[in-house]
Amino acid sequence: MASSRWCWFLIYFVASITLGIIAISSAMRSSSKNTTQEAAAPIPNDLSTNASNALRKAGFIVMAELLHHSPSFFKPPQNATIFAIKDSALKNTSHPLWFLKTLLLYHTTTAKASSFLDLLNTSQGTCLTTLLRDKNVSVTKVDRAQNSVEINHVSISNPNIFLGEQLAVHGVLAPFSPLHPQDLLQRGLDSVIHSPTCHSNSSHESENGVEWNRVVHLLGAKGYASFSIALHSVLDGIKKDSGSSCSVTIFAPPDSTLLGRPSSFLDRAVRLHILPQRFSYKELTSLPVRTLLKTLASDDDHLEIDGVLDFVHGMVVDGVEIVAPDMLVSEKFVVHGISRAFKMAELTS
Repeated sequence: MASSRWCWFLIYFVASITLGIIAISSAMRSSSKNTTQEAAAPIPNDLSTNASNALRKAGFIVMAELLHHSPSFFKPPQNATIFAIKDSALKNTSHPLWFLKTLLLYHTTTAKASSFLDLLNTSQGTCLTTLLRDKNVSVTKVDRAQNSVEINHVSISNPNIFLGEQLAVHGVLAPFSPLHPQDLLQRGLDSVIHSPTCHSNSSHESENGVEWNRVVHLLGAKGYASFSIALHSVLDGIKKDSGSSCSVTIFAPPDSTLLGRPSSFLDRAVRLHILPQRFSYKELTSLPVRTLLKTLASDDDHLEIDGVLDFVHGMVVDGVEIVAPDMLVSEKFVVHGISRAFKMAELTS
């Protein structure tokens, strides 16, 4: 009888350990899957190598080694910013690889490759989207006079360690949140890493209605980096001319055809993709065919409603299909993803 109970105890113990391992593995796979689903295409290997060499020269050996092995370990997406942790802050460099990868994901933001000057021009309280599932970090301090920026109350100690068109790397004094492998396994991400309080932008933008900087950030986070960059480059003029607009509709193209053009073309092309009125996808589909939509471009630049056609899945506006309706929705703005940029015949000839 005693040996029988002992046998059942061994079976129960082994089963418990097995289920625990399965649960942990599933959680890690789920985290990895949710993290990489929305990530953009990875940067080229040579860019990752150059960034790793720059980190090594700056004394960030641990992060340099992790990035050096990125082809099989960690692939930073295009238009990313990595905040590398000082070696002295990583007390135990023998942490398991899954934990070191979690650190990298949490310290990589995806809005764009932000130079230190870009960060200095960011509003305090702005949240930055990271590669770690559902986790943001916040710009908690911006002091232009002292030329200093803090993320999650951690100072950027080594700005612009590496700057490229698709990747930027800065050094920070410590992790953005105290992390330990055992805590993550026992309590989970949501209990260990708490989401910061995010302030959309300055009160000036709130008074005008549209939180333009937030729109730029969210577009980049959603994978529309090219249009995010284009909008950011002409934003001052749009803010000035549309100060009285309390709401807008934005059609975001995924390609980079707008970039690299003369500023006059870029400004007008971006404005052609913005309506000075908020239209949800349902409201757009309710408009009669051939309705003309006023844009932020000149009075002669309108978009025409083509309606829902038989040979495409989504609604068509001015010959372009809406492929991601209501992609971003706010009280003051709606963003619809479109298949390509609208054409401007008089400027493309």
